Amino acid sequence: QVQLVESGGGLVQAGGSLRLSCAASGSIFSFNAMGWYRQTPEKRELVASITAGGGTNYAASVKGRFTVSRDNRKNTMYLQMSSLKPEDTAVYRCNAVRGGIYTWGQGTQVTVSS
Repeated sequence: QVQLVESGGGLVQAGGSLRLSCAASGSIFSFNAMGWYRQTPEKRELVASITAGGGTNYAASVKGRFTVSRDNRKNTMYLQMSSLKPEDTAVYRCNAVRGGIYTWGQGTQVTVSS
C-alpha cells in the first residue's frame, strides 16, 4: 500500500532551523490526516498534525516554533522547525491515517546541540 519516507534530519545548533519532508508514494489528498511524531527511547509524542481540510494542531512544546504544511501536488508533508532546542532531539516519524488505518515512515534523526 502507501509508503512514507522522511528526510531532512540532521545535526543543528540550538536556535537553528531545519525542514523535514515526508514523501508519500501516492496522493496524500485521500488521507484524513497526517502528522509528525517524535520518538526517543523513553516516549513517542505527536508534535504536529494536519487534516485533509488543512487544519493544524501542535504540541504545546513546539507551538510557535514549528509549522506543519503539505503540498498535494508533490504528495509531500513538511515540518518547518525553528528556534530548535536540545530537547527537540529525537527521531521524527511521519504518519498518515485513512479510514482508521495508520501508515508510518521509518523516521529521520534530528539532533540539536547546545
